[in-house]
Amino acid sequence: MSYLTDNALDGGLDYLTTNGNRLDICSQEPATYTEATSTYTLGNKTSASVGAAQAGDVSGRKVVVAAVTDGTVSGTGTASHWALSYVTGTELLAANSLSSSQSVTNGNTWTVSAFDIEFPDPT
Repeated sequence: MSYLTDNALDGGLDYLTTNGNRLDICSQEPATYTEATSTYTLGNKTSASVGAAQAGDVSGRKVVVAAVTDGTVSGTGTASHWALSYVTGTELLAANSLSSSQSVTNGNTWTVSAFDIEFPDPT
C-alpha cells in the first residue's frame, strides 16, 4: 500500500486522545493492561493529556502526550518504558521505551518530557 488518507490515521490517534487517561512508567515494556498498571508499573499519572492529531515529524500523523511533572512513584526501581492506558476500558493503548531510563523511589514524584506517538505514512 502506498497511500492511506490522513483521516484513517487520525481515527486511530483520535482513539488515543479520547481514551488515553493513565500514563505509567514501567520497569519493562508491558504487553497488557495488567502488566502496565500492576505488574511492571513503578508509578503513574492519572488524567494524562494527549493532544489532537496533527502532521507527523517526517510523514504521517501524530499526537503529543503532554509532559508530566508530578507523577506518583509507587515502587522503587528503574523505569525504562511508558504505557498509556484507558482505565475504564481496562485497555493498554500504547507502550514504548522512555528516551532515557530513570531511577525512581517509592513515595517520590517522577517526570517525563512531552513525547509523540506517531503513525508514519505507508510505503
